[in-house]
Amino acid sequence: MSHSHMSMGSLPALRDFPHFYYAVVGSAVAVATLFNVYNYLLYRQRLSAAGRGAPTPAKPKSWLALGNATTYALTREASSYSIHIPLKGRTIILPTVGRTSLILANIVVLVVLCLYGLDLQDVLNRESVGFRCGVVTIAQFPIIVLLAGKNNIIGHLSGISYERLNWIHRWCARCMLLTATMHMGWFFSAWAPYDYIGYQLQNSNIVWKGLAAWCALFWIVFSSMSPIRGWSYEIFVIQHIVSFAVFLAFVYLHSPREMHGYVWAPVAIFLFDRVVRALRLLYLNVSFFHPKQRQQEGTKGFSTCQAEFTPLPHNATKIVVQNPPMSWKPGQHVYLSCQSVVPLQSHPFTIATIPEDGRMEFYVKAEKGGTKRFRSFAEKSGSLSKALAKTKSVTFEGPYGILRPLRQFDSVVLVAGSTGSTFTMPLLRDLIRGWQENANRSTLKPKSLLQTPLGAVTRHIRFVWVVKSSGQLNWFSEQLTSIYVEFQTLQERLRDIKLEMSVYITCDPSFTEGQKSLISDILPPTATSSSRQDEIIHGTPHYNDPKSTSLPPQNKSTTTEKQEIHQIRSNETTSLEVQNPSSMQSPTGPPTCYCRAVISEKDPLTRRTACCCSANASSPRNSHSRNTSLTITHPSIAILAGRPQIRDIIRKSLEQAWGESGVVVCGPHGLVSDVRRHVVALSDERAVHKGTGAQGIYLHTESFGW
Repeated sequence: MSHSHMSMGSLPALRDFPHFYYAVVGSAVAVATLFNVYNYLLYRQRLSAAGRGAPTPAKPKSWLALGNATTYALTREASSYSIHIPLKGRTIILPTVGRTSLILANIVVLVVLCLYGLDLQDVLNRESVGFRCGVVTIAQFPIIVLLAGKNNIIGHLSGISYERLNWIHRWCARCMLLTATMHMGWFFSAWAPYDYIGYQLQNSNIVWKGLAAWCALFWIVFSSMSPIRGWSYEIFVIQHIVSFAVFLAFVYLHSPREMHGYVWAPVAIFLFDRVVRALRLLYLNVSFFHPKQRQQEGTKGFSTCQAEFTPLPHNATKIVVQNPPMSWKPGQHVYLSCQSVVPLQSHPFTIATIPEDGRMEFYVKAEKGGTKRFRSFAEKSGSLSKALAKTKSVTFEGPYGILRPLRQFDSVVLVAGSTGSTFTMPLLRDLIRGWQENANRSTLKPKSLLQTPLGAVTRHIRFVWVVKSSGQLNWFSEQLTSIYVEFQTLQERLRDIKLEMSVYITCDPSFTEGQKSLISDILPPTATSSSRQDEIIHGTPHYNDPKSTSLPPQNKSTTTEKQEIHQIRSNETTSLEVQNPSSMQSPTGPPTCYCRAVISEKDPLTRRTACCCSANASSPRNSHSRNTSLTITHPSIAILAGRPQIRDIIRKSLEQAWGESGVVVCGPHGLVSDVRRHVVALSDERAVHKGTGAQGIYLHTESFGW
C-alpha cells in the first residue's frame, strides 16, 4: 500500500518531508563550504601579505576582517567548551558544546518533521504520526552512509576530514534509531487499546519485517559504542557491514515502493566509495603504473613499495618505505597493510616525514593484533645482518586527513603525547621549510597564480613532546637536533623568528637516576653550602667534560622553561639545569618517578602527587619535588622530568603573538582534553577579539583511538 501521497488536510504530502530534511542538511553543508572557501582565501592572503613584507600579516585590519575574527573567536570559544565531571577518582568528559549543539539541532529538525501539524491527542491520528515518522526515518539513510565514506563530497566541500565526520555518522545513526522507535511506538500505541500488537506481528509480514529492521538498527548502534568498537576493530568492521546489509534488506521489504529510492541511494554511495578506494589502491600499489620507479629501484614484482621494519625502544616499530609513488601533506595518514605479516588487515598510520624526504616513515606502537605482529617481525629482522634482512611488500591507501595550513598563523604551539609526535613532527618541519622559503624568497617564485604562495607567516613555534620513557627520544633525536641547527642558521637572516622545543619524560626512574648520578659526578662536596646552592639555582653550569669539577665562565643566556633560569647555548651536547636542590637530601638518592609531577613555568616549585605508573612505588615522596633538565640532543632542547604546565606554555605563546595563533595537539584523550580546556579558558581569560587586543586562537585536536 502506498502512503507517500497521503496528506493531512493542508499539510504537505509524505514524500515532501525528506525534501525538507535535505534542504536543512544542504544549507548546513553550504555554510560549512563558505567557511572553508573563506579560510583558504584568508590563508593565501596572509602568505601574500607576508611576501610583501607586511609586519603583521596574521592580524585582521579591516572592519570586515575584525568582524569575522570576532565571530570566529566567539564561536570557537563556545563550541570547544566541555564539562568535566569528577566521579570516584575519574573524570567524565562530556562532548563539546559545538558537537552537542549540532546533534541537538539535527534531533530538533527530525522531531519537528515527524510531528509538525499533527494532532497528537487524537487516537485516530496515531497511525498517521507513525507513517510520518517512518518516512523521515528512511530519508536519513543516504546522509548516514555518505558520512561514513572516506571519499565523500561533504568532506571535500567543508574541508573536514572523514575521521572527523565519523562521529556525526554515528550520532546520525542514533538519531535514526530515535525516529524509528517513534515510528514503531506510535503504531504500537494505536494498536495497544485493542490488543492488536500480537496479531499484527503474527499475521502481517510488513510489521514483523519492520520489527526485525528495528532490532538490526538497535544492534548496529549498540555495537558501535566505543568500548565494543575498540575491543577488536577488525571484527567490528566486518559485523558492522553485515549488520547494515541485513538492516537495509529488511527496510527494503518493510517500506513502500515509492520510498525505495532512499534505500538504493546508500547502496550506490557505498559502492562508489569502494570503487574509488579500489582504483586508488590499484594505482598506488601496482608497479605497472610507475615505470620510472621500477627502473630506478629495479623493482620486478607486482607491488610498488617495499618496507623495512626496525624495532625501536619502548615497544615501537619503525616502518620505512623509500620513494613512495604518492605525495602528501604534513599531518596526513595512510592505511598501510602488509599481507605477508598481517594478512587481511589495514591500519591507519600517520606519515612522520614530509614529501621532500623522498621516503615515508611510520612509528607504530605495539599494542595487540597487527601492530604486535609488526613488532615481532621487526625483532626477527633486526637480529639478522643487514644483508640478510628482508623487506616486505606493503600497500597504501590514502593519504587522508585535512588540516588548516599552520604557516598562516603568527604563533604555533605543537603538543604531542607519545606517538602523537608522528603528527606534530612533520608539521614542525613544514614550518621550518616555510622559514627557509622566506629566507630564499628572491630565488623562489610560485609557478602560477593558482599555486599557493611560498613562505610562512609564523614567527614563533613552541614544540612540546610528552613521553613516558627516555628511550622514546631516540625516535626523533636526530631530527630535533637538525631542526634546531637549521633554525639557528635561519635566525641569522630572519631575526624575528623564534623556536622553543622541550621534551617531558613522565615515568622513567632510570632517567632521573642518571640525572642524579651526573649531578653527583659534576658537583664537588663543597657544593652544599648556601652560597654554592644559590649559584646553581640561578645559573646553568656548563661543562666540556662531565667529570670536570671546575666551573667555566658563563656565556650568552637564552630563555628556557622557567623565567628564573638562564640556559647557556653552546655547541656541546651536554648541559645541566638544577632547580630546588633542597628537595632531595642527596643527589644519589633513590630513583624518582615524575608521572604526576606538573612543571610550571612560573613557579619553580613542582607540585607532586602519588605515583600512578607503579614505576617506583616504594620510593619516598617529598613535599617539594626536584625539577631537572638534561639536554642530550642539542643544548637548547630541554629534556625535563615531569608533566608540562600546558596553560602556562600556551599563555606565553599567546602573549607575544602579533596575530592569530594555532594550537595543535595529538595524543591520548586526557592530554587532548586538557589542551582544549586550557585553550577555551585562555580565550575567555584574555577576552580574544573583545576589545583587549588579544588575537584569535585556532585549535586542532587529534586523539588516539577509533
